[in-house]
Amino acid sequence: MIEGVYLKKLIRHSDDRGFFMEILRDDDGLLSRFGQASLSKSYPGVIKAFHYHERQDDLWFFPNGNAQVVLYDLRVGSKTVGQTDVYYLGEDNPGLLMIPKGVAHGYRVLGNTPATIVYFTTESYQKENPDELRIEWNDPKIGFDWTTANK
Repeated sequence: MIEGVYLKKLIRHSDDRGFFMEILRDDDGLLSRFGQASLSKSYPGVIKAFHYHERQDDLWFFPNGNAQVVLYDLRVGSKTVGQTDVYYLGEDNPGLLMIPKGVAHGYRVLGNTPATIVYFTTESYQKENPDELRIEWNDPKIGFDWTTANK
């Protein structure tokens, strides 16, 4: 795994009425501080990539749909600089993914249904000074192939 990235597997407690699942607890130790919680929905086949932050950490959760999440470590001096990690998250594989500042991240919606992402950040969004640095989804330095490999 990329240095500083952490995946918390989520546990569903199911019965004949449905299920209950904790997402984030104050004693998880995943965020150094709480800044903002946000929600976004993306349609099948959409790729939202890449961006990174200089000041904030992100914590991602996909409660509906499924996504291929790609991380790329841009941090000079990191033990894992230049490393790419891929995660498959969503309703079929629930987890909470902590993405540290300086790690580029993006995702592709998998399947035929939209994906919803709930994410928590250590900083609130500042319209006048956004901490949102963009990289093209097909950047040759990252060199990630977003196509599905049929095996």
